[in-house]
Order: sequence, then C-alpha cells, then structure tokens
Amino acid sequence: MEEIKEIQNTNKPETAAEASKLSPDEQMIQDGFEDLLKDYLNSNHRRKVERITKAFNFAKQAHDGVKRRSGEPYIMHPIAVAKIVCSEMGLGSTSICAALLHDVVEDTEYTVEDIRNMFGDKIAQIVDGLTKISGGIFGEQASAQAENFRKLLLTMSDDIRVILIKIADRLHNMRTLGSMLPAKQFKIAGETLYLYAPLAHRLGLFSIKTELEDLSFKYEHPQEYEAIRQKLEATASARELLFKHFAEPVDAKLQAMGLNYEMKARVKSIYSIWNKMQAKKVAFEDIYDIYAVRIIFDPLPGVDEKNQCWDIYSAITDIYRIRPDRIRDWVSRPKANGYQALHLTVMGPDGQWVEIQIRSRRMDDIAEKGFAAHWKYKENHVEEDTELDKWLQTITEILESPDPNALDFLDTIKLNLFSSEIFVFTPKGELKTLPQGATALDFAYALHSDVGNKCIGAKVNHKLVPLSHKLSSGDQVEVLTSRSQTPQPEWLNFVTTARARTKITAYIRKIRKEAVKNGETKVLVACQKSNVEPSSQNLDKLAMYYGFSKRDDLYYSVEKGDVVLPENIRKVFKKDDKSGLFKYVKQALRRATQYSKSSSEENQPETDKKEKPVYDKKKPYILKEEAFERNYVIADCCKPIPGDECLGFINDDGNVVVHKRSCPIAMRLKSSFGERILNTVWSSHQLSSFEATLEVKGIDSLGVLNEITKIISEEFNVYIIRLLIEAKDGVFEGRIKLKVHDVEDIQKLCVRLSKIDNIKSVSRIAD
Repeated sequence: MEEIKEIQNTNKPETAAEASKLSPDEQMIQDGFEDLLKDYLNSNHRRKVERITKAFNFAKQAHDGVKRRSGEPYIMHPIAVAKIVCSEMGLGSTSICAALLHDVVEDTEYTVEDIRNMFGDKIAQIVDGLTKISGGIFGEQASAQAENFRKLLLTMSDDIRVILIKIADRLHNMRTLGSMLPAKQFKIAGETLYLYAPLAHRLGLFSIKTELEDLSFKYEHPQEYEAIRQKLEATASARELLFKHFAEPVDAKLQAMGLNYEMKARVKSIYSIWNKMQAKKVAFEDIYDIYAVRIIFDPLPGVDEKNQCWDIYSAITDIYRIRPDRIRDWVSRPKANGYQALHLTVMGPDGQWVEIQIRSRRMDDIAEKGFAAHWKYKENHVEEDTELDKWLQTITEILESPDPNALDFLDTIKLNLFSSEIFVFTPKGELKTLPQGATALDFAYALHSDVGNKCIGAKVNHKLVPLSHKLSSGDQVEVLTSRSQTPQPEWLNFVTTARARTKITAYIRKIRKEAVKNGETKVLVACQKSNVEPSSQNLDKLAMYYGFSKRDDLYYSVEKGDVVLPENIRKVFKKDDKSGLFKYVKQALRRATQYSKSSSEENQPETDKKEKPVYDKKKPYILKEEAFERNYVIADCCKPIPGDECLGFINDDGNVVVHKRSCPIAMRLKSSFGERILNTVWSSHQLSSFEATLEVKGIDSLGVLNEITKIISEEFNVYIIRLLIEAKDGVFEGRIKLKVHDVEDIQKLCVRLSKIDNIKSVSRIAD
C-alpha cells in the first residue's frame, strides 16, 4: 500500500516554471482535469475537491503510459466520463470519483480492496459494480450477454449510480467512435440503440438518450444522417422566422402576467425525424412537427406549479386556436421516468401547427437530467422516485426467473424499456400504469400473479372482453377468475408486459418439468418390464430412435401420449438396417422442424462436417457473384439489394447473411452477436437480379394501371413478379414486386412513375 499512499502527492504543478515543462499529453490531461473541477465547483454539490483530486491522481498513475485507439492518453476517457456524470447528469463527488476510477480494477493490477482502502465502501461498491459489467453489457456469446445484463440490472437495483456511470461511459465511447473499425462501429452503435438509449430514456435522461440515438444513427446510416442534417441547416432561417412570429404575442401576454420564464424553439433530433419519415413513409418536407416551442418558468411564490402550467396554457389558447386531440397532461400524472410537462398543439400565425411544452424549472431539470435531478428536489417531491422503485422491482422479478433464453430475456426487458404508458383503473378507482398495447391479461398479472394465473376474462367499462383485449388509457377493468384456470402457452402470443410473460413462462416450464419426471418414470418401468438396463447409452438410443436429441424430450412426449412405447422395448434395439435407415430419415425430418441446426450437427458423421471459412473482420467483405454463385445469402426479413446500406452476419454454417443496416433483426444481431458482424461492400451485379417491392398511391383514373405496367416493362425492361392494385372511394393503392439489378434501378423507376398524372407517391417498401 506504500505505492498507493505516494500517489496522493502527485498533484498539479505548483509553479509556472514547472507547468511549462509539461509534455503535450500531460498538459492535455491537466487541462481536462481542471475543466472537470470547474464544472464541479459550478454545481450545487458540497465542495469535496480533495477527494476528487485524490481519485484523479490515483487513476492517472494507474493508467500511466496507456493510450486509446485515437492516440489520446487513456486517462482522458475517465476524465470525460466524470465530466458527463457531473455536468450532464448533475451527480456529486461520489459518482465523479467512481467515474474517474471505473476502469482501474478491470485494466490494471489494482483490486476493489485497494479502492476500498483508499476511498471507502461506497465508491468501491460502485466501481465493483461497473467492473462486473465491464466490456459493455454484451459478451462474446448470447448467454454471456444475458448474464452480464442480469449482473448490470442487479447492481443497478443496489445503487442506481452504477448504471448512470455506465451510460456516461457509453456516451463518451459513442462520441469517440470514429477511431474504431467499421465492423466494431456497427456492433457498438447497434447495442447502443438496442439497449443503452432505451435505458437512458427510462431513467429520464432525455438529452443523453437523444444524443445516443443520433450518434448511433450517424454511424449506421451516414448518408441519411448527413442528408437530414443538411436539410435542417437549410431550413433553419425559415424556422427562426416562424418562431419569431409565434413568440411575439405570447411574450407580451406572459410578461403581463408577471412571470419569470424563458421561451425557446427545440428542433427534433435527426434520428427522431428519420424514424418518423420511416413510420409514416413521408419525406422530410412532410414532417410538420420538426420544431417545438418550450416555455420554462420559475414558479411564483405561493402558487402551485401545476396551476401555473394551466395558467400559461390558458394564456396561449386565448391567442391561438388549439388542436384538442394533441393535449398531453404529464403534469397531473408524470410518466414512469419522472417526466412532467403540459403539451399542447396550436395553429400558429403562419398557418402551421406548433407544439408547445410548458414546464417549471424543476420539471425541466428532471426531464434533462432524469432521476439524478430528483435527489435535488427529494425533500419536497418524493413521489416520482416510487416509479423508479416499481420498475426496479419488475426487473428484479424477471431476474429471478430461472434460466431464460438470452435473446428472449433481452427482448422481454426491452418491451418494458421502450413502452409508452397507459393508465387504467381498478373497479375501486385505483390507478395502474401499463405499457401501450397491454391486454386485459397483462392487467390481471399487474394486480397479482395468482389473479393472472386464474384469469378467464375481464369486464372493461362493464363490458365482457376476452383476455387478449387491448386496453386504452382511462379504461376501468374488472378481472374475472376461475379456480380451474391455469396459464396456457398461447397466452404468450398476446401478453406484452415482462411480468406477465415471465410468470406464464415459469408456470409452463414447471408443468413441463413435472411431465418430464412422470414420463421418465414410465420409460424406466417399461425398461424394467422388458429386462432392458436403463443405462445412459440405452436411454440415448431410445431417444434417438424416436427422433429426439434429448432424453427429456422423449420423456415429455411419452407423458403427453405423442410417443407410445411398445410392449417389449427390446424390439427397438434389434431393428434391422432397413428400419434403421427409416429411423434415420424420420429423425432427420423431425429435427429439421423441431430443433436448431446445432443440435442436429452433434450426430453427424465427422466426414460430413465442412470446415467453416475464416473472415478478416478488419477489411470490408466484398459481396460478389462468380459462375452464378453468390458468396453471401440474402436475408428474407429485409431482402437487401445492391446499393442498400448493409452489413454481414456470419451464421452457424459460416455463411454470410446480408441484412439492411436498418433491419430490426440486424439490430438484434448487432447487439447480441457483435463478434459475427462484418462490414460489407457490394461489387458489380449487372448480370444478377434481385426482388424489390414498390408501393404506388394515387387518384383512381382510367388507364393509370396500363401506363404503370407499360413504363416498367417497356421503358425499363424490368420483369414484374406480382401486381396488386386496390381502389376505394376514388383513390388507389398498389404493390408491385419486381426483379431489378440494384438500388439505382429502383430510384430511376420511382422518379419516372411519380411523373404520371394522378400518381401521388411511389416508394420502395419491405415485402
């Protein structure tokens, strides 16, 4: 420990002469640390500068001589994370110290015990939590990924600061992602969008969530990102003019009310704009809510914040016409992540709809900095914290579920992370918060596990509905139960909450376990009757004969009656070669439909197994075709064609499966199997053709269909696979499946078809 004690004295240089001797790297480190201290001293936290300086010196010495891929000294990363924790999350000295030390235990010889001796239990506990989930949430394999995520969430329930520092760590990694290789960029951007951004959103870190989404989008879709950025830049002056026209009369009214406030225009993030363009299938120019007006006020003494929000609402609606279906009252009932504001949309003076967000200073602080800001207001506003406690309780229940499949586990968590909420009432008027799209059965499980397990239906607003009925905000729900009811596997098809899914799965797993046990007893009795030794070898042979790779599957099928054992089991072991061949075919067919490819490969002869190719992940993989054979497989989920932004996924057979980068399945693969992702580049495919689908909309008129097909077939010489046109009330909508060479073909075709009279839109869609 002598070495550790000496570190405390290596503080910044005391004289200008000493300072001038600093190398460029040392100067960069010193400047970075002084910026951190400046941010900390400008905060409302107690002044514990010595403690932070001690942590900095310890981390600096521990990482001495180590560089990041960008060429910077490694210590610049912990300093940057600490700055995010301090200035962007509003946390105090404990979190800043933990952020400075977060990589010490993982990357150096020091232990958690060393940290505890130097900085105490609390910092050591947080650093230990961060070390346990090191290397990102995701390991090299899906099972490790789920296990690391489980560790992260369990640690989070002990101290929320662990996950807040982890999010800050990821934010800085995303800000410096440019120095990484493309395949690594896809992996990191994918898992950020899949998990870190929703986590930040759920914890109320709105600005960080937005930046994580934008940075992920920038690396995954650089061309789309740049196109939207340029359009936002080009339309900035027009938006400023709109805001000025809108704000003048509102300013006059609010000043007359004696309010201390600020009013500013907030531009929608690039990722949000792109998301809306994709969801609505519209162009940038058709998004009307690209900017919103935010009014942030300081409460007047003795006046309730909620009342002041409605007073401002009243003042605005005296000036502008309101759109009644766009009022969102998050003041009376905050969102589960603590967000509070009053949203309304009005018709502005220039004939455009303008969204307005009304918040107090406290509400704005919590909206930007999330639950970290709650601690600042905790004495007077404790109720928001209870929502976080409820969420952590739900997570804990999921973690207690035995051995969930890794990807299912993450998707289940993600269901809760992404969801927006609805508010539903019990018959006694108690309010329950559920995710958007929740069903009557989800509500039953939200009340209690036993209520969910015994649920046979529900009454929504006094009308009888099935278990799968989707609930809406404001519904009053009465659950109907029966003692004889038990959870059914088909329930998993329509429940949406993690709690319901976990409880149903646990029950089904329990029932299967009991059935396997009973089936095993029946097999052992049958063996005893036939004088067959129930050895592992014989039981495996019996399972293989009936086409099962696992004995448990045989036992289950015997108990369920799907397999009927013969009177004398010896016959199974005495079958001739002919019946053996039949058995082999039967086994292969059954496995093809029931089991994964990996389990069937276990019983393949060694000679049948092919050596899998090795790929260089540092270089782009060229997608090409030679002698009518492609060195890749097109993914069925998104069907990319040459010219699309794509990535490659190395499947279990060693083949490269090509997905669009925007494909939801690809996002899952990036976040779960990042080590199998390849950066891909299309070669020339002029001799090949690929399937693509166009969606055409327009005014129904005589001859329009004939003109569409004529242009496709004659002008472009493109083969039509399928054509479906539906007309209703004077408008038509059609889908045309084609064979094309690349994206350029599609773009030219869209431009040409859009010039036909009465055609209103032409776009490529996923089939």
